[in-house]
Amino acid sequence: MARAKLAASILSADFAHLGDQVKLVEPYADMVHVDVMDAHFVPPLTIGPVVVESLRPVSALPLHCHLMIERPEALFDDFAKAGTDMVTFHLEAAPDPEAVIAEARARGMRAGMAVNPDTPVENVFDYLDRIDNLIVMSVRPGWAGQDFMEEVLPKVEAARTEIDRRGVTVDVEVDGGINEESGRRCLEAGATVLAVASSIFKAPDPADAARRLSVLTRESGGEG
Repeated sequence: MARAKLAASILSADFAHLGDQVKLVEPYADMVHVDVMDAHFVPPLTIGPVVVESLRPVSALPLHCHLMIERPEALFDDFAKAGTDMVTFHLEAAPDPEAVIAEARARGMRAGMAVNPDTPVENVFDYLDRIDNLIVMSVRPGWAGQDFMEEVLPKVEAARTEIDRRGVTVDVEVDGGINEESGRRCLEAGATVLAVASSIFKAPDPADAARRLSVLTRESGGEG
């Protein structure tokens, strides 16, 4: 298995200095994770395509938008024009997941699916040959800084087992409450991407926090 990747989640960043914050962690992160919330699918309201557009000239890292929103496909044009590389939508927000995947790909973006802690990960298995990324939420979606829910680890293991059985290339990303200890447990369970917000951007030294997490991911597998 190729080495795991670190996704620096800007949900906990200082938005008054967002470009500088991304630059701080860019040497250690493999992608920038952008949490988009609409105050409907989840209670908070966060950011949208305009922030992605502002980040695109700042960083060459892939921009991955995690869409915790209803009707995600309605914003795909805007996200694609803003420079988004991949969109991950929630299974719970998509009555017709195949159509949403097709809409993302039609705009040149990679596509992923996410499941909340209470949603069986097996519900996504029928789509594994059509997606690039599977987010297993390890907190209730909506807020940074929550504690990691260790009961999701069997879901990570189940997803990794099924992906390997099918021989498809799909990242298993864990999002929520990730630090060095919980991140290690996720990697041991078969995760290939760690999405980290507070443990990076709320740390006294975000660059050093990102560096330590990047060491963890790089030790998890080969150099692929």
